[in-house]
Amino acid sequence: MTEALDFAGKTAVITGAASGIGGALALALAERGCNLALADINETALEELARTLASNERKITTHRVDVGRRGDIADFAEAVRAEHGAAHLLFNNAGVAAGGTFEELSEENFEWLVGINFWGPIRMTRAFLPLMRESGGGHITNISSIFGVIAPAGQTAYSASKFGVRGFSDALRHELAGSEISVTTVHPGGVNTNIAKSARMSERATPEEIEAGLKQAEQNLVMPPSKAADIILRGVERRRPRVLVGKDAHILHWLERLMPSSYWGLMARRLGRAKTEG
Repeated sequence: MTEALDFAGKTAVITGAASGIGGALALALAERGCNLALADINETALEELARTLASNERKITTHRVDVGRRGDIADFAEAVRAEHGAAHLLFNNAGVAAGGTFEELSEENFEWLVGINFWGPIRMTRAFLPLMRESGGGHITNISSIFGVIAPAGQTAYSASKFGVRGFSDALRHELAGSEISVTTVHPGGVNTNIAKSARMSERATPEEIEAGLKQAEQNLVMPPSKAADIILRGVERRRPRVLVGKDAHILHWLERLMPSSYWGLMARRLGRAKTEG
């Protein structure tokens, strides 16, 4: 039986920490006794979170990091080494979205998304893995998506990046098997974050299409981030290789397993009926 992970006294590194799942993870890990190195591009929200978490019992540092930039990640790793001296838990959470079909989405926006969602976790892992080994081991948690299990139309860039995170994480877990470092891949369903509101849209999208997309996202993204964080950390504590977050994620996971080449036809018909009824 795998030994449960003890969070108390560990240093946790979290990207995309200013809000959503990242912010909820920071709050939950602080309650579990972790020191925190929090990274985000939104410095104002990051500082507000740090003030909320202020305590003499934990060391909390904030870092402006764009995980789409290689240099930012390298600087972040050095800052954590200098300020914390250790890194035991790595949560690659930062992510973005882009709307539109493959032909509608510009190559610039496709590369921007892949640079953050896919290259971000890879470069973060490469930068922090040596420090984790020096710290006596730990755990890497990579946030994929249920769209790293299924691939809906209109999500070519997002699914490509999240399937990539899934493949990278699985192979890395196999490479690290038997070592002091374990890996979990997380596949959230509809969690109430700002990812849809901050998504880059196709230049061809009309205001009406954008509004309809945001309305659909509002209906689907319902789970509170705090609940998602609790599910994730319970899985990490048990060092589970894969964590599905939400009833919708579990349903879609099984749908893909039962109908791997035809699930989209069923989903498209149901989505079509939902739009008609709406």
